[in-house]
Amino acid sequence: MTASSRRAAAVLGTVAAGAVLWSTLIERRLFTIRRHTLPLLAEGAAPLRVLQLSDLHLAPWQTNKINWVRSLAELRPDLVVLTGDLMGHLEARTALLHSLQPLTEVAPVVFVHGSNDYYTPHLKNPLKYLMEPSRLSTRKPDIDNARLTRGLEDLGCINLNNAAASLQLRDTGLELLGLNDPHIRYDDVELMRESLASIAAPTDSASASTHPLRIGVVHAPYQEPLGELLTDGADLILAGHTHGGQVRVPGVGALTSNCDLPVAQARGLSVWYDAHRAAFLNVSAGLGNSIYAPVRFACRPEASLITLETPR
Repeated sequence: MTASSRRAAAVLGTVAAGAVLWSTLIERRLFTIRRHTLPLLAEGAAPLRVLQLSDLHLAPWQTNKINWVRSLAELRPDLVVLTGDLMGHLEARTALLHSLQPLTEVAPVVFVHGSNDYYTPHLKNPLKYLMEPSRLSTRKPDIDNARLTRGLEDLGCINLNNAAASLQLRDTGLELLGLNDPHIRYDDVELMRESLASIAAPTDSASASTHPLRIGVVHAPYQEPLGELLTDGADLILAGHTHGGQVRVPGVGALTSNCDLPVAQARGLSVWYDAHRAAFLNVSAGLGNSIYAPVRFACRPEASLITLETPR
């Protein structure tokens, strides 16, 4: 090997080591808020701020994450939406509820579950994520999901797993429709629609001008459930699951969405549409990662703050 080759190899090795240190020790702790503004409210309506939290993958020792989530109450959102994978450890429930408690004091909170709210993490081959998402589990759920759900509901959070709910925020009526996690095929569209039918506002022409804004909530943004939420009239769909790719290539973006969502939509705001309808889609890159994959590169952990306002 020539001297120039050795120097090049040394430089590449230094860059690679720096990237590993940055992604494992620094970036995954750099929590940030990704902000969007959407023109979805009726004329004259007061703006509404929706805070979306996803994929905390919380472990009980992650005090920096716990304290940061608690501090988000200072934003004074009008609505908080939790899009699943809140648990990251078998013993995380108490820490999770402690994290969320301040938010429940300032705004209504709604939630759906993700697969990690049923299954604790385990070591996986990361290369599998680049091939195809694994949607089948050979394990028995080991997280007490019923107890987790009761804990969230005891805080006043609204359960949207295959269910719907209505809220009046300031002068805007909302209808929220949610699905349990499609990644493990726990979604039940018909059950959600039965719930929606029980709370849906009239759709006659006299009430058309005040038709509620519909927000769809789901953990994993697979195309089929996104289409079902679109069919049911969602104006905005909120999802998580992808971690934004978790490791993104600068200038390229995500290499995988860990589902059948196009990788270009694995993080941030886009539009989901079919031949007849369209809705805004926000896919949060989330706040965490599996304790067995403690890495983030070019993809800071995030919460989303979405301001809904009238068209200009």
